[in-house]
Amino acid sequence: MKRRTIFVTAALAIGTIAITATIAMPRRLIWNASASVPVGLYAVHEVDQFRVGDLLAATPPPEIEEFLADGGYVPAGVPLIKHVAALPGQSVCRIGNTITVDMRVVGQARKLDSKDRPLPYWQRCLTLASQQIFLMNTAVPDSLDGRYFGPFDKADIVGRAAPIWTDDAGDGRYIWHGSDSPVAITQTQKGE
Repeated sequence: MKRRTIFVTAALAIGTIAITATIAMPRRLIWNASASVPVGLYAVHEVDQFRVGDLLAATPPPEIEEFLADGGYVPAGVPLIKHVAALPGQSVCRIGNTITVDMRVVGQARKLDSKDRPLPYWQRCLTLASQQIFLMNTAVPDSLDGRYFGPFDKADIVGRAAPIWTDDAGDGRYIWHGSDSPVAITQTQKGE
């Protein structure tokens, strides 16, 4: 092998290693198939601090995971992607079907799902403890979230979810979020 070839190969290898070491790699990738947030691919990064509005991936506790899997909502082992609606110290209430955070209505719960099956029900007011977080997609009325399950433990949080390639409008046009210039890709049926 010529010296120049060895030098170029070594430089490329070192450059690749250096770039890889400086890029923040996601903890995991999740394909979200539920409509509670746009369908698509999300990167999940570890996070220590949460803010209201953050989009997080969370592993449901066993009883919630069982309900979701048995009902065919989400397979066992698949994290949920939900927004932070309340943090420790905030007041969360479910009175009847009304959900409030700090006495401000943030949404309504339903009694039945789209197949007329009963949904989980809890009712009370509580101040979130230091290790609790309330997850709810307030913009999506039929999202299965804190309005049915109550607060999650912070230990259940996998990380912050960032969209990579999602169908934001729900029209089959996936948008690439990985750069400053989004790229739309249309999903087509066979034979189109």
